[in-house]
Amino acid sequence: MSDTKQDVQQFQCPNCSAPLTYKPKRRSLLCSNCGSEFTIDEIISIERPLTEQKTFDWGDWEAQNAHRHLENTKVYTCQSCGATIEADAATGATKCPYCDNNVVLSDRFGGGLRPNGIIPFKITAKELPGAVRRFYKNKPLLPHGFFSRSSIGDVQGIYVPFWLFDCTLDGGMNLEGTTVRHYTEGEYDCTEISHFLLERDGCMSFAGIPVDASDKMANDLMDSIEPFDFSELVDFQESYLPGFVADRFDRSPKKELPRASRRVTKSAQEVMEETCVGYGDLKVRTNGMEMTKSNVKYVLLPVYLLNLEYKGKKYRFAVNGQTGKVVGELPSSTLKSALYFLGGFAASATLAGKFLLWLLS
Repeated sequence: MSDTKQDVQQFQCPNCSAPLTYKPKRRSLLCSNCGSEFTIDEIISIERPLTEQKTFDWGDWEAQNAHRHLENTKVYTCQSCGATIEADAATGATKCPYCDNNVVLSDRFGGGLRPNGIIPFKITAKELPGAVRRFYKNKPLLPHGFFSRSSIGDVQGIYVPFWLFDCTLDGGMNLEGTTVRHYTEGEYDCTEISHFLLERDGCMSFAGIPVDASDKMANDLMDSIEPFDFSELVDFQESYLPGFVADRFDRSPKKELPRASRRVTKSAQEVMEETCVGYGDLKVRTNGMEMTKSNVKYVLLPVYLLNLEYKGKKYRFAVNGQTGKVVGELPSSTLKSALYFLGGFAASATLAGKFLLWLLS
């Protein structure tokens, strides 16, 4: 572990030196002490001259770092209180545990590891309770009183690293399909099922296929909070980070390429199936589609993680920090589940009884 001071960047108010925090609704940084407000461009011009900095390039990174691992835990010095801050290899922005100042570990985004872009937070932490309540509203199996008795615990806003893949999918796909014909022959009602091999060829281009690049985040959770609106992607600036945690990627693009390939292949299959008009029960028999001309960008996307506590148990949620989409787990009432099942069973039994009476009448 090494102690570094020059690699710590703290955004302080030019007027009173108090910490600055990025405010999503204002799209600016606000001083917690004197209330001064600064745009991103103003802070850039104050902190350092605007110079061109090298952003992530897959080819360069592969050539220089493909066989290297990210460095281990590193020790930094807080410029406000002088305390030491330990951060793992993937941490890019955090808070000083002693003075609570926002700290950006600028060396995490240097040396060709600077993200190509960032989507700034748009949803504020104050909006999260309403978003979560809208998420679990009208869920029939929730325990009685869940709305009034649950409480939101710690909320953490994180810029999660993502790869955005651009690629071309070229080749062919063979699908099996069926057609069904019903007809009458004499006294018999006949059904004829015909099986076909459907050959399809094509070339499709894909842009901005997102795949999270963090070992800390569950893939299914990150997939669930999509989509993001990438029209709001802007050039990366450290000024967007104060007040939030930011992680650097710890899964390489090469390692995550198969995930991107599966996503585009699934999309290609859906397009191919749409061309098989008149055929049913479609199944892929052989897939000869190959990914070519792949390229990748490194971006940070906004995500809130929070816990909701109910009767001593914590339920984990993730919220898209741009759109407010909520995903997470919810408790289920045993009594309501049983009544719901019995209600469905009773409805089916009633219908079956009516059908039987009709047959007997």
